[in-house]
Amino acid sequence: MRRVAISGMGAISAAGLGADVLWDAARSGRSGIGPIELPRAMGNRVLIGGAIPGFDPAEHIDPGVLRTCDPFARYALYAAGEAIRAAGLTEAELRSDRTAAIIGTGVGGIGTLDEGCSYYYHGQKFDTFAVPRTMPSSGASQVSIVHGIKGPTFAVASACASGSQAIGMAAMMIKAGVIDRAVVGGAEACLTPATMRAWEYLRVLSPDACRPFSLGRTGMVIGEGAGVFVLESEAALAARGAAPLAWLAGYGTSSDARDMVQPDADGAARAMRAALADAGLGAEAIGYINAHGTGTVLNDITESAALREIFGAALDSVPVSSSKPIIGHTLGAAGALELVITVQALREQIVPPHINCLEQDPKCPLNLQLDVPLEHRFEAALSNSFAFGGINSALIVTRA
Repeated sequence: MRRVAISGMGAISAAGLGADVLWDAARSGRSGIGPIELPRAMGNRVLIGGAIPGFDPAEHIDPGVLRTCDPFARYALYAAGEAIRAAGLTEAELRSDRTAAIIGTGVGGIGTLDEGCSYYYHGQKFDTFAVPRTMPSSGASQVSIVHGIKGPTFAVASACASGSQAIGMAAMMIKAGVIDRAVVGGAEACLTPATMRAWEYLRVLSPDACRPFSLGRTGMVIGEGAGVFVLESEAALAARGAAPLAWLAGYGTSSDARDMVQPDADGAARAMRAALADAGLGAEAIGYINAHGTGTVLNDITESAALREIFGAALDSVPVSSSKPIIGHTLGAAGALELVITVQALREQIVPPHINCLEQDPKCPLNLQLDVPLEHRFEAALSNSFAFGGINSALIVTRA
């Protein structure tokens, strides 16, 4: 089994454009959540979210490509381009049967679908390219087409675990020798009126702020964006004389097999345990946890219980923070964007602050790094992603 290197990262989020911008916001505790515009809204009550500021896709994407791109695919292309440039890959290295393009997404082109249905029911003309724009696989396909990637290309759709599972799947393929490298991550664009209203009906959206693990928390806040990585085998990286940003050491996934919307601590714990086993590490090796931390009552309590099951009393000394108060819950992109933050935390040896906590919920007994960053020596970090349908995913990164 081969070691898997992270050689490049890209991001677009409510923090702004770029992985460095995302890390700066996370490190400083600066939230990008605020009021959003919802055209055609009908009765929407929640009007905040993690929208992307200052992004003009025409400045970054060829007009011919842009015609067939839903916003989620545009985000994937932006983040992929940044990750590829950061990795220093040549066109020849990308144009290979042994390079994969894998982009996770919860719902794919929901913006195109939302808009198209509105046009249809009001007797207006459909977008000619509505079908390719809507396909969940269009993000991965656009990345493949634009960068000439000829290897395995597909989407992973597992709700809020999509980005994390896509990264884990790519790592497994590299370890097994199926591919040498992958451009992989997650992308989502769900800030549409109908989508937001649907989330409201689940009674999980906060009208004011995301406050994970806090008393008085009122739910999650939807964000959008994309996080993309270049993963490479250790041999492929060495062959081109490049250095890793970090090692993707472990991946674990599981299913609760119990309920579509209620999480289960045992299922989450099994995913973390599998990631530790894949990395060949004990729980004591983990020095920072980037929690799933949605800000919903049951999710936070369940994750806390799962972490306690894995770490025991040692959990009291492991710093924990959630990135969702910074960029919102980006659903299928969450695992990827939060891994960008986790990798940067590991590289700079800084635990990003956990913001918006009014008073810690005693049912969530975690070592939250409240409000200010923490200089901290650690060699490995864990990032969790849990999804509706009982799908759990955990990633572990170690220092290069």
